[in-house]
Amino acid sequence: MAHWFHRNPLKATAPVSFNFYGVAGSPAANKICNDLRTTRARLLEMFTDVTCNHEMMKNATDAYFSLLQGFLLPLDGTTQENKMRFIQNFKWTDTLQGNAPSAQQDVVFELVSMAFNVAVWYTKFASRLAGKENVSETEAKDVHRSLKAAAGIFKYLKEVSIPRLITPAEKGRDLETRVIDTYIIQCQAEAQEVTIARAIELKHNATLIAALSFETANFYQKADHTLNTLEPECSSKWRKYLQLKQHFYMAYAYCYHGQTLLASDKCGEAIRSLQEAEKCYSRAEALCKEYRQTKGPGTTAKPSEQLFFLKLGGLIRNTLEKCQRENGFIYFHKVPAEAPQLELKASYGLAEPILFELPPLSEQCTPEVYATFDLTKGAKNDKAKPKEEEVKPVKEPDLKPQKDTGCVVS
Repeated sequence: MAHWFHRNPLKATAPVSFNFYGVAGSPAANKICNDLRTTRARLLEMFTDVTCNHEMMKNATDAYFSLLQGFLLPLDGTTQENKMRFIQNFKWTDTLQGNAPSAQQDVVFELVSMAFNVAVWYTKFASRLAGKENVSETEAKDVHRSLKAAAGIFKYLKEVSIPRLITPAEKGRDLETRVIDTYIIQCQAEAQEVTIARAIELKHNATLIAALSFETANFYQKADHTLNTLEPECSSKWRKYLQLKQHFYMAYAYCYHGQTLLASDKCGEAIRSLQEAEKCYSRAEALCKEYRQTKGPGTTAKPSEQLFFLKLGGLIRNTLEKCQRENGFIYFHKVPAEAPQLELKASYGLAEPILFELPPLSEQCTPEVYATFDLTKGAKNDKAKPKEEEVKPVKEPDLKPQKDTGCVVS
């Protein structure tokens, strides 16, 4: 399903040379600096390489992070801060704030920013796979795994790495709680969308599909509410996407709940549930138009043009007509004035973030080599203050949509 997911842009960064003139006092220390430069450049290339897959991304990430930890972990036998942590200045843009970068002279800031981009890459990889014309079961599992992996990275950064920053995240920036929480929730919700599509295709029982849809709608609502205090100019478009997905999956929940009620001979309640599904679906259609017209960061999804979206409209109409016919011939139930209160809990299929762990410290980063870095030999840099200057945006590949077959899995 091409253009099914909204995606914010990748973070951009200024080049980093890791040229510590005089400070790196041995060939081994110089090699670490050279390898940091090349592995960083290689990882940045991976973000826009359309041939990059899970394994390639993990290898590139591990290669850089295993070396970067040599400037983070205590290597001198004490619990004191690594002496190299604050030697290099790093500049990164944010996914919602255009091309004006934040800058910090802190390796933790680099680790967090780069890992954040890795997580964003996983969401884009999932979106690209889901946009293929015929998605195999293996590819669908990759979509599911990628979204849960992204959620796991975001969760790790929030709980472990971001609290280590000396300079707290500015409001509205990627590392701020509201933004990173929204990314976590969105990834979980989108992973559950894959599960729902699979359950529908395999004709699982309506109760399970209704419950999964309800849980997913609640995820999207929670994500939207998390952003409601963010500046509208950078969050409005993203919020419209979250809102349309919430109403779309509420329509699914009411539709399949109606099928469950009909199977239990509660035809009047089934009709009312299907009527509510129609309302939610109409609201989702309206939000699709509002979303397309709203300006803001990121690629514009086109969910209302997808067969998966259009099929639900037909399913709601057909099921409602069936219920009304049955009620006129068999049940003669009164249709309640109030929509049924959905109190559905899914026992299966809920998406949990995959636990993320940093790779082990590189074998190059030994206490002996660490001792050859001498900060007294280099020019002293003042702690960097954030500067509002342009960093070249990431040129992301332009992927043409393929024919939509209407399913996430086949």
